[in-house]
Amino acid sequence: MSHNSVLAKILRFVGIVLLALTAGFTILGGVGTGCAAFDPLNPDWADTMGALAQAQWLYIFYVVSGVAIGIAGIRSMVMLIKGSPKAYHDALIVLVAGVVIGVIHIITSRALRGKSMPVDMVVYVTAFTLVIFLLFRIPAIWQGVNFDKGAGKNEHMAGGAAAILVGLMTFTIQYTMAATHTWSGVNFANAFNLSMTLIGTGCLILGGILLFLAARMNYAKPVSALEHSVLLAE
Repeated sequence: MSHNSVLAKILRFVGIVLLALTAGFTILGGVGTGCAAFDPLNPDWADTMGALAQAQWLYIFYVVSGVAIGIAGIRSMVMLIKGSPKAYHDALIVLVAGVVIGVIHIITSRALRGKSMPVDMVVYVTAFTLVIFLLFRIPAIWQGVNFDKGAGKNEHMAGGAAAILVGLMTFTIQYTMAATHTWSGVNFANAFNLSMTLIGTGCLILGGILLFLAARMNYAKPVSALEHSVLLAE
């Protein structure tokens, strides 16, 4: 498979977008666990989350590690866009860490309160992305996908699309997570509305900038060898 083939470009695009979405889910999942982790005995949700008090320190760890892994995932996505030599390796570490800690989180929650949603969805998305990235490493596929060969228009477009999708996800999180975050008639997924709006807006702006830069690459006129020699002579 050629690095510049259509299939290779599509696979790199999909990989970058999936990693960004996974990182976004992981960060939001970590933040979403915060209410139960720091105040499990709050009267609004004590009937369903009170059992977590006996392992409160562990749930605080889930919050911190979730946010940290998500941020590391965003960093890895940026490195993939730039074509950094260690970007793919770092992305694998982030995804493996997300799956391992996520599975432990699921087991703990099911043991303490009998269910583990919505962390299950975060783990499923992370595991899916990990499988895709492992498949990329198959020699015949890696010849084309190889993220180490530098950035280009395709990578900038992928980064822009990923940023926009993460932005849209933050704008809608209070609706998509309402079913698992509503207690006593209050939707606590909407507790960080201002922060989510600011982050979502920032992601949309970043996505727009990256797509603009990708579009500008269409107009970059390649310099021929003759023109290059003339320029040097001048």
